[in-house]
Amino acid sequence: MAVSLYSMLDAPQTSGGGPTLQRVRSFLARVEQQDYVGAIMHFYHADASMQENMNEPRCGRDALLANEMEIVLRYGNMPVRKVERFAVNGRLVFINWQFEIALPSGGRCLFDEIAMQVWDGDRIRSERFYYDPAQLGR
Repeated sequence: MAVSLYSMLDAPQTSGGGPTLQRVRSFLARVEQQDYVGAIMHFYHADASMQENMNEPRCGRDALLANEMEIVLRYGNMPVRKVERFAVNGRLVFINWQFEIALPSGGRCLFDEIAMQVWDGDRIRSERFYYDPAQLGR
């Protein structure tokens, strides 16, 4: 099931507009501290969704947490570089994440992605990641 930007924006709102700049910066700081699970717990709605490229979205905070824990187990410590590029436009937030991922070969690669988030009040309602999957095969 592909989710378009328009359908994401049309999702029901419970608390109104988008986040404050301070709230977005708090979210960025939490992820930069590599507290990925804590970021999901404190910044996502209980019925939030995440989608990787054109894959089916994961729905519900419990599913998001389970997937994040699986990623941490698979790749271990994934340092994230300080976010230097992000944009906030009402309910929409765009972030350019850059993670350093340990490869099974023992090397490391830079994983560069764009996240598009739709916020509902001070929490994320939906998030979609855009990246080149070939980055993981380097």
